[in-house]
Amino acid sequence: MKFKRQRSQEVGVDLTPLIDVVFLLLIFFMVSTTFTRESHLEVELPEAKGEVAPPSEVKQIDVVITAEGQYFLNDRPLVNNRRETLERGVRELAGGDTSLPFIITADARTPHEFVVRAMDVAGRLGFAKLSITTEREAESGD
Repeated sequence: MKFKRQRSQEVGVDLTPLIDVVFLLLIFFMVSTTFTRESHLEVELPEAKGEVAPPSEVKQIDVVITAEGQYFLNDRPLVNNRRETLERGVRELAGGDTSLPFIITADARTPHEFVVRAMDVAGRLGFAKLSITTEREAESGD
């Protein structure tokens, strides 16, 4: 009995699926990657002109923020600079009266985060009279 010999097929690796997978991965990473462009802006903060408000006997909430981010409520330091601590202190000081003036005084080197946090606390508690103190503009010799 004579068996028919099978022709031996050439053994090889088909690279087509591998190339497809590589292209799919390449497309995935290109689409999902975000490219950030850092830009450095120089910002000059404005100075304000105006009359200095006369001291009044009206009760107010005065939040002072140091350059390191430490909060002071009516000249009393808070134990830390977390939002919850500031909110609790303001709530106790106001006694539920949200019609009081809320004044934020921040050092020029204070990170923006701490000023925004104080403004956010004022907004959450319902204060409508929010003020930010500034330095008077230097008078020019004109």
